[in-house]
Amino acid sequence: MDHHPAHTTDSPDEGLRRALRIGRRGFLSTCTAVAAGAIAAPVFGAAPAHAADGPVAGGRTKGRGPVLVPAARRGIILYTVRDAIGRDPLSTGLPSGFRAVFGQLARFGYRQVEFAGYGQHANAPGGAVLESLAGARLLRSWLDEYGLRAQGNHGFIPGSWPLTTADTDQFKRHLEIAATLGMDHMGTGGDPTNSSVKADWDLAADKWNALGEIARSFGVKLYTHNHDAAYGFLLDGGPQDAQGRPTRSSGVRKLEYFLKVTDPRLVWLEMDVFWAHVAQYKFRSYTAHDGSVRQDVFDPAALVVANDCRYPLFHAKDGVVDTASGNGYGMVPFGTGVIDYRTFFSRVGHRTTHHPMVEQDNAPSATDPAQSLEHARIGYRNIAALRRTK
Repeated sequence: MDHHPAHTTDSPDEGLRRALRIGRRGFLSTCTAVAAGAIAAPVFGAAPAHAADGPVAGGRTKGRGPVLVPAARRGIILYTVRDAIGRDPLSTGLPSGFRAVFGQLARFGYRQVEFAGYGQHANAPGGAVLESLAGARLLRSWLDEYGLRAQGNHGFIPGSWPLTTADTDQFKRHLEIAATLGMDHMGTGGDPTNSSVKADWDLAADKWNALGEIARSFGVKLYTHNHDAAYGFLLDGGPQDAQGRPTRSSGVRKLEYFLKVTDPRLVWLEMDVFWAHVAQYKFRSYTAHDGSVRQDVFDPAALVVANDCRYPLFHAKDGVVDTASGNGYGMVPFGTGVIDYRTFFSRVGHRTTHHPMVEQDNAPSATDPAQSLEHARIGYRNIAALRRTK
């Protein structure tokens, strides 16, 4: 996608020097029943004029209601700053490697991180690969040093089903690493299946229920993180194709069905709010069993409200209108786009049980090595500025 840099009066280096210090981290709360009085109207991508009522670059907001994301819940997925983690600390004065990046994120104010693997540059403290129990203990010591908590990782999910011994052993090793890091959740960035056919989602549900049972034995909640395709419509009826598979839909979306057929005690989800809005833009109609074309616009917040305890994690990723890309949006630093996060987080509620992770896929820059950390700073400032709608 096209890159849309945020407007800010600070240079990247000035922004880093002016970053805030972190306080103590908060503690987990138990997910409770869906909050009463949740707004039922759909939330669409806000028009630019509407977005001006929420946070903007610089952290300003017109709202004076309660804070939507408490300080202890403000997190970031490390994929946003993957270039900083992976660069050679001997080649730059910028924060490099896990330990230094943790320190910088803590100074911005972040209290939580979500991993995207455990690799860094070989010259960073701890060496190149920390995907081991020893590596996890070292990472945990750095997290504790800076008052950060690990909330998840986009890690290993077995490809086999039924599970092979090798896959099961590797899955358990990753769960042990997650538990050592103090994670409450472990997941993946891939869909349970790439199919749209109901039978394949039934099979995927069996697999994820089994994996979730294993994860529970380690005290870890298993989650799947999804992009737009998983919010498309399930093929569950109508005429069959040459392979005997259904070609039409009842109007149920694939992840909606997955939520129904998986055990809520074993399987959780992480909504990427940007990609959920892309799905809202792309998947607006389906061919019903009788051949008629029916309209159905996806409402991301309503799905969360209906399945509140199943969505402990979010990727808070922003976008501007970009219909040329085919997705409807192009990624920008959090709080500088048009996705109406003020309304979204007001609607989903339960601010003490959700964990929003700031993310920007295109934050790293080939020409500006400080950009990803600067965009992380902007993201923190803007998520901290969100106030509840009145």
